[in-house]
Amino acid sequence: MFSNRQTLSACTSILVGKKATADGSTMIGRNEDCRSAWPKHMTVHPHQEGIENNHYSSPDKDNDFEIDLPSTSFKYTATPEWTDEFGTFEEDGINEFNVAMSATESAYANRRVLGYDPLLKSGIAEEAMINVVLPFIKSAREGVERLGQIVSEHGAAEANGVLFSDENEVWYFEIGSGHYWVAQQIPADSYAVVANQLAIQEVDFSDHENFITAPGIRNFVQEHHLNPAKTGFNFRNIFGTHSLSDEIYNTPRVWDGQRLLNPEIHQEPMDENLPFIRKANRLLHRDDVEAVLASHFKGTEYDPIGNGPEESKKKFRPISLAKTQESHILQIRSNVPETLKGIHWLALGVTAQSSFVPFYASATDVHPAYKVGTKDYSPDSAYWIYKLVSVLVDPHYLEFGKMLADTQDDLYAQFTHLVEETDHHAAELSGDDQIDYLTKQSIHFQQVGIDRMQALTSKLVTAATDMSPLNFKTDMNL
Repeated sequence: MFSNRQTLSACTSILVGKKATADGSTMIGRNEDCRSAWPKHMTVHPHQEGIENNHYSSPDKDNDFEIDLPSTSFKYTATPEWTDEFGTFEEDGINEFNVAMSATESAYANRRVLGYDPLLKSGIAEEAMINVVLPFIKSAREGVERLGQIVSEHGAAEANGVLFSDENEVWYFEIGSGHYWVAQQIPADSYAVVANQLAIQEVDFSDHENFITAPGIRNFVQEHHLNPAKTGFNFRNIFGTHSLSDEIYNTPRVWDGQRLLNPEIHQEPMDENLPFIRKANRLLHRDDVEAVLASHFKGTEYDPIGNGPEESKKKFRPISLAKTQESHILQIRSNVPETLKGIHWLALGVTAQSSFVPFYASATDVHPAYKVGTKDYSPDSAYWIYKLVSVLVDPHYLEFGKMLADTQDDLYAQFTHLVEETDHHAAELSGDDQIDYLTKQSIHFQQVGIDRMQALTSKLVTAATDMSPLNFKTDMNL
């Protein structure tokens, strides 16, 4: 038995159905928040068949999870950490069947539930989830079913939320204890924002199209008298927490995301009854999703770099913060050929100060700068190239903020145009020629982002030289 281990990472997620987007694509996105200087790499795992004795054993010394795996592993993209000392933490990716997965949204189960079904040291944790699920599934629903079976049979080491999507469906999966979990399909015309809380609310056990649950979960709740309500089955209320920490650290981020997508609805940032599912007041584009992931309460008194009262600026934890290692949007499109459907948009470092760079999921390699980087700064690492911009902007946000914003706007427009051009040309190719072209273009996109960030760094360093506290304005008449 494991003594109720809870993960230390703290992320924010967004899920968007295909009828809620302007182009009919599905999108899932998340900020991976853990440490302010902890590089991420990007990799593409090839398709493999006939793998003998395929077995996963967690490299994390604090976790004893292990599992036998199928002999065939599908190709997939991923963003592992620079070291596997604490686990691989591949976090997010799209496989060869255009199934996207993001893991995890850290959550917290209440002590009442954990008293009857504790978390397990031998159970699956965040670090292993991509590795043992994404290479073995052909749809989002299959992802839910595979992860559910693993949790039911092997147990879980942490309470977590996991995002799945394919061309048609978007699912959110939540682990509420050592063996019990639920998953809900996000309605096609809706979105959800999640922030370190168990978020799924009423579960309809008769609706097998939109809900999948752990075997025996209702009996478990009934046997131990865990439901605080006389009727219904509100997963969050039964398994989750309701604390001041939620109201300060978690709920305000959900409020902020919903504020951006439904500004016409008045809500309070500390309201613990915010709905899990909402319909936006407009069709959503990729930049709407980016805006949520990059948000820091801009336009409110709670913005830590805004003009509000000091006590308000430090009251709530923002969505985007210095401890973000990477942010991703996994977009599965439906209006293009199969090999072009999946785009893995990746922003390294602090989301609000970075740019989302497109990468075709069919590509087979990444830019060399995305393969390197350790905990100490190095100029050849893509992570550190983006992180350096943040470090330079932070002390002079008022002076440098516009230069950063202009660069981000230019890159958004440039990448949108480049993807459209690449789509058109790639559609005229086939087979290896097409995959080689998509790989070449994806690496080119990454180079474009690096070049623009290095150019911005040059401008920021030059401008900062005149902002030293040792500066002194000399009277030219002396």
